Amino acid sequence: MENIQAIERYLQAVPKAELHVHLEGSIQPATLLKLAQRNGVTLPASTVEEMRQWFRFRNFPHFVDIYSAICACLHTAEDYELVVYEFGAEMARQHVRYAEVTFSASTHRYMVGIPHDVYFSGLQKGRERAKQDFGVEIRWVFDIVRDIPDEADRRQRAEFTTAVAIECKNEGVISLGLGGYELGYPPEQFAPWFEKALEAGLHSVPHAGEGDGPASVWGALRTLHAERIGHGVRSIEDGELVTHLATHQVPLETCPLSNTCLGIYPSLDAHPFLHLYHAGVPLTVNSDDPPLFNATLNQNVIALYEPLHLDLNEIDEILLNGVRHSFLPPEQKAAMEDSFRAEMARLRIELLHS
Repeated sequence: MENIQAIERYLQAVPKAELHVHLEGSIQPATLLKLAQRNGVTLPASTVEEMRQWFRFRNFPHFVDIYSAICACLHTAEDYELVVYEFGAEMARQHVRYAEVTFSASTHRYMVGIPHDVYFSGLQKGRERAKQDFGVEIRWVFDIVRDIPDEADRRQRAEFTTAVAIECKNEGVISLGLGGYELGYPPEQFAPWFEKALEAGLHSVPHAGEGDGPASVWGALRTLHAERIGHGVRSIEDGELVTHLATHQVPLETCPLSNTCLGIYPSLDAHPFLHLYHAGVPLTVNSDDPPLFNATLNQNVIALYEPLHLDLNEIDEILLNGVRHSFLPPEQKAAMEDSFRAEMARLRIELLHS
């Protein structure tokens, strides 16, 4: 039987696709410090180590403070390019070949005042360089930020996000998302914008069923016509919903270590991943906001083996779900799955049976 070190090396080395990761929440502390110094932004930390300590998750208000500080440090197209390029480098280190990356366009436009042309040109240059230098392919999910208290402001931001997502759908934007604090902001409020996006040919991938329960997931399915659900783990609280997800093969973008960090579940032992998996719900594994929750994609993948005790064949299939349930064109999806399978077979021989 293979030892745990060899298995961990295998799980770190296998090819992966990442479907649920926020660009802003993926910025490394050292990069944020560099950007703050470049742009004259004062942060409550002045060294990389202090930044790491400050990044460490404490509670949701602290998380929001850090997220706001990250956005405030991005001023120029070059800043956005740097963030995307370094994201690509980090993905390559974890053997991620493809990522659908969430970006909150309205936050940069309305909170920081960055014009669309500035941030998007930076995103695109970073994306091109990441593909060229690391072989990492990136697509964008522009998400509506749901938890804006003022209704007129919320509607304006939703309209802006939808408009720029549609405008850029031939330049790497593939779907409309819905992020932010769920309670008090149900999916039904955002149906008009998802209808526009779907009519324009974008996909629908709202967050639901993390901070709020099954009603949030039902709303995302019925009114936003969700094709995947961001998180969705609290679907487990409604047997009828679990059956629906399994029957209709609606994938959940699970982020197990993010859920435990946020206190959605007290531990991985209490997490419903295995129950959803054994019920036949298609699951992908993802990282969410890696440095903020102190958990990379590779750490989430390793958690499937220990402590969740799935075997390697099952984990490989879950990793392949990241390709199968991506929004790549069918031919590209099939080719990527074939290449992943071939590489998995090679790595098993090299790392587990040598």
